[in-house]
Amino acid sequence: MVVEIDNKIIKYQELLNDRDPKKRLNNLRSILEEEKAEQLPRKQLDYYINNHIHTTFSFSYYTPVMSMWMSSRYGLQIAGIMDHNTISGAREFMLAGKIAGIPTTKGVECRADFSKTLLKGRFINNPDQRSIAYVAIHGISDCQIDRINSFFAKYRRERNKRNILMVQRLNEILEPVSLSLDFYHDVLPLSYAQYGGTVTERHILFALAQKIMTRFSKGREVIEFLQNKFKMKISNRNLTYLEDKKNDFYAYDILNVLKSNLVEKFYIDATTECPDVKDVLTLADETGSISAYAYLGDVTESVTGDKKAQKFEDAYLELLFDVIKKLGFKAVTYMPTRNSITQIKRVQCLCKKYGFFQICGEDINSPRQSFICEILKDQELHNLVDAAWALIGHEKRVEEDLDEGLFSRKMIKKYPDLNERVQVFKKAGKNRVRERV
Repeated sequence: MVVEIDNKIIKYQELLNDRDPKKRLNNLRSILEEEKAEQLPRKQLDYYINNHIHTTFSFSYYTPVMSMWMSSRYGLQIAGIMDHNTISGAREFMLAGKIAGIPTTKGVECRADFSKTLLKGRFINNPDQRSIAYVAIHGISDCQIDRINSFFAKYRRERNKRNILMVQRLNEILEPVSLSLDFYHDVLPLSYAQYGGTVTERHILFALAQKIMTRFSKGREVIEFLQNKFKMKISNRNLTYLEDKKNDFYAYDILNVLKSNLVEKFYIDATTECPDVKDVLTLADETGSISAYAYLGDVTESVTGDKKAQKFEDAYLELLFDVIKKLGFKAVTYMPTRNSITQIKRVQCLCKKYGFFQICGEDINSPRQSFICEILKDQELHNLVDAAWALIGHEKRVEEDLDEGLFSRKMIKKYPDLNERVQVFKKAGKNRVRERV
């Protein structure tokens, strides 16, 4: 879902995205006090939840603090952090949540290797590479943050080795147009790597977007360069953005065009940076967290404008569910604004058939995305709201005792029906929030 840009996002971006976390937390306090004094209305509805917010610790317009201000501005009941190969922003996210009065959940997302499964050789939910799929770990307790971050540290280092090689390959493509990137000078400073963050392909392309903006004027010059020199296809929506010379998110819009057109030309397969899926599942189980397969589904029009039409799991979805069930996944997470009602209902039916916990999130990494998912007002999707509250309850319980988690043997024995168990943990989550208030 693409939204109109709120002028206050521009106004507060520098304050809430300050490189000093203490300053941005203090700025959040001041801004919320200012807004409270102005008695600004907050549209808060029960179904305003999002468990999948990316921050600057992977790639995003938003620091953990700014993402929380956005969550407050949109009226979220629950907000969840979800960065790639890192959970380094979680403690700041939680502190910001306390300041804003918004309950938080914590997770981490990674690309895992499925080459030792029946899904080998397939495009799963990763548009860039076969046999590799995005998976998530949800419901991470406070006391497990360091262990999980330690697990992913080596994979972040391995990823940077590949990032350097991809920049070199990209420079070969850029040579005819007299552009080039330096990983350490142009790309790395855009990331939060020094604070435990991840460097992604988006960082590389964002650095290129900035180079393009330095070389060419906004509007027709940029568009003609992309279309004529790079022979890129630009959607009507992105074309409208790039024609707007007053566009405050111009670099992000160029990034979307580059990502949908250019990645496959410089992409190098990820190998050593992708843990085997079974290792990810073991980590989730040993930390009392909840492993989730991230359903993408066949893409027609990308909600973020950075993906081309492409087929993924839908043609073999029952096989996929059979594989992830046997592997030991506990949940399936999906993003309703990316999918049709037909896709959503099919996933829901399969989740019920295989006994998967269903989690929802909106995969926020672009300033043009909405933090809320209006489709959740549909009564048939309210289980996703219940699940968000259950995650809150789960994190509280496993913080005290791993045997008290949503998928612990003890809880499964006590409440064998998943729906009943979710309601028990939903109640625990709401009670936790009341205790804090």
